[in-house]
Amino acid sequence: MANEARPCPCDIGDRFEYGGLGHEVQVEHIRAYVCKPSTSTEKAVIVVQDIFGWQLPNTRYMTDMLAANGYIKIDREADVVLKYLKEQCNAKKIGVIGFCWGGMAVHHLMLKNPELKIGVAMYGVIKYFEDRYSLLHPTFFIFGENDDFIPFEQVTLLEQKLKHCKVDYRVKIYPGQTHGFVHRKRENMNPQDKPYIEEARKDMLSWLNKYL
Repeated sequence: MANEARPCPCDIGDRFEYGGLGHEVQVEHIRAYVCKPSTSTEKAVIVVQDIFGWQLPNTRYMTDMLAANGYIKIDREADVVLKYLKEQCNAKKIGVIGFCWGGMAVHHLMLKNPELKIGVAMYGVIKYFEDRYSLLHPTFFIFGENDDFIPFEQVTLLEQKLKHCKVDYRVKIYPGQTHGFVHRKRENMNPQDKPYIEEARKDMLSWLNKYL
């Protein structure tokens, strides 16, 4: 996911001081973090974390934010928690979002898993998918203009390849933003960043609302 000079791209930004509104559950052989909305819903979204893991406060912050917008949210491995969401949460429509490593995982899942009806891949490295663009369901790709780990040329190539895709997709580049900006930067970290952080989060919610 990174270059040799910077082996860990997700170290950009902050570690939030955040406890979380949800709770941890045991799902088969793994533990996961779940947050449910205040009202009943059949819609759920799996959050695939970055390399810092499912317990990172930033990821839980994003999970809780999405739960507040009406989705059952669960952090962890998509294949493992699908059964849990269907059987324990009565989820009928399930999507997936991911950050960095998780964004790359979303790209993979949208090529392979027909049960996941929508995906949002945030700054997932795309060089490993040079010949794989046959998405099964609508997918939204989010990138930062100043991401040192995902060259602009790769994003341009992604857009060109997706033109042959048979499902809806969107690729959006946010001006001046670096790797990890959606979940690794505080809204008040830099006044110039705040509009784009908020815009990307709203865009993510709009995509979920449209297709889930």
